[in-house]
Amino acid sequence: KKNSSCSFVALTRQVKMARGPRKHMKRIAAPKHWMLDKLTGIFAPRPSAGPHKLRECIPMLLLVRNRLKYALTYAEAKVVMNSRAIKVDGKIKTDVTYPCGFMDVISIEKTDENFRLLHDTKGRFVMHRITSQEAAYKLCRVKTLAMGAGTIPYIVTHDGRTIRFPDPLIKVHDTVKVELATNKVIEFAKFEVGNVCAITAGHNIGRVGTIIHTEKHAGGHNIVHLKDKTGATWATRQGNVFVLGSGKNPAISLPRAKGIKHSIIEEAARRAQKAK
Repeated sequence: KKNSSCSFVALTRQVKMARGPRKHMKRIAAPKHWMLDKLTGIFAPRPSAGPHKLRECIPMLLLVRNRLKYALTYAEAKVVMNSRAIKVDGKIKTDVTYPCGFMDVISIEKTDENFRLLHDTKGRFVMHRITSQEAAYKLCRVKTLAMGAGTIPYIVTHDGRTIRFPDPLIKVHDTVKVELATNKVIEFAKFEVGNVCAITAGHNIGRVGTIIHTEKHAGGHNIVHLKDKTGATWATRQGNVFVLGSGKNPAISLPRAKGIKHSIIEEAARRAQKAK
């Protein structure tokens, strides 16, 4: 009995469990849309906890170093961030691994530059250059509509914002136009047939089109059918659809491709034309 109890104690001492959340990320495990090569190092910058999900965001470091080229190394990027020169949604950020996501506005006052993070049709983040007027607001998708303490109604958006006393007409899946300086809703666009939308996840990520109709599936995912300017149609889950504005005109400017997805053959033909 003594021997068996001693061996059990020895076994329990050998087993070591993790202490808290993971703090590292291997480069191979990083999301593909970050576009990191395999051979430059072993690790990738793991995003901090924040408003966007781990695999649906991009750390600030990669935007400063890999996209904007304002730094050559991690250390240089850290110096840039610590200089308090970069704002996300109007607030200064110094965390190099701060998670930036869809619709976030990145402002650099020293260079007078403003960017909005959007998707291209291959699922990669695009730093779309915008004017200072457009940088004053962003679009947010309503994820939750609930009643808080003291029967105060509130909505929660896709980027973690809580906005109290919303317009009674605003429902889940609608989009609100938020003024960044005051965190107040200026306008809102309903999730309705005929409104222009962007796809934020799935096989059709980055595409822009108008809603044709919605299939409702009780106990399952509602399916939305959309059509783009070229006449191409596709279907996706309702949770992947982000309304950009009322009617066919989006409330924000779009990247160069305007959310039109081309086939591999069409892309090859366009490249051949440019080469000529």
